[in-house]
Amino acid sequence: MVELKWLYEFILMIYGLSLMGYFIDFVQDNRRVNRTAFWLLSLVWIIQTVFLFYEVFFVKSFPVVSLNDSLFFYSWVLVSISLLANKLFPVNFIVFFTNVFSFFILLLYLLSDAQRNWQAHAVQFVHEIVIAHVTIALISYGFFTLSFLLSVMYLIQYQLIKRKKGLKWMWRFADLNQLDNYAFKTVTIGVPLLLIAIILGIVWAYVSDALFYWVDLKTIGSFFVLAVYIIYLAIRILKRYRGRAIAMYNTVAFLLLLINFFLFSTLSKFHF
Repeated sequence: MVELKWLYEFILMIYGLSLMGYFIDFVQDNRRVNRTAFWLLSLVWIIQTVFLFYEVFFVKSFPVVSLNDSLFFYSWVLVSISLLANKLFPVNFIVFFTNVFSFFILLLYLLSDAQRNWQAHAVQFVHEIVIAHVTIALISYGFFTLSFLLSVMYLIQYQLIKRKKGLKWMWRFADLNQLDNYAFKTVTIGVPLLLIAIILGIVWAYVSDALFYWVDLKTIGSFFVLAVYIIYLAIRILKRYRGRAIAMYNTVAFLLLLINFFLFSTLSKFHF
């Protein structure tokens, strides 16, 4: 069971990296990242297929006889469709969201299977999911912090140029376009990380029978922060906002993140 736990963790890690890759490709249209995400997802599909063949040919049971087994087969079908869609229908939007839903279903299956079959090791696995949830959320906050600092540097640089002051320091702040692009790219990394962290938290709470409140301030705040940064990406890509306006929006978004992290955490009923 210990070996199986490590395999489950490996699948989730590879799938999470693939999900990040598809999101970055979705936002930035990066074909190299798309290829990497495709091969990572292919590895997940291969492992799932081996599991499926084992159940069918060795256990002599097709994995649809119970709700939990159906979750595994459902996830395998979604991954298969996603791989085909990636090659046949270059619609990044549907590929990414299919993978988000499939990741949720696969995670739900793995945690449910651990709770049902692993006994002592199940508690450790579920606990590790909680650690992963918190760790990934904090890493995403780190990228949002870096993006915030880049936006602040942009605003300072903008004022220096506008007022023609402190010109000898301008070279240390980098070019305005570079600061704008770096802030955008760090948010592009932070958003899928926060999304994965939220999915891990929701599935953990559901499977572990933890006291989970959809109306909890920290829960609402986390969804709100995710939405704020998704809006940032939307207006940056669709509306083509650049420069001072988007830097100010990014600064306000980070302040909202700080409120969620420091204030809402203390008011939460089950978060630290």
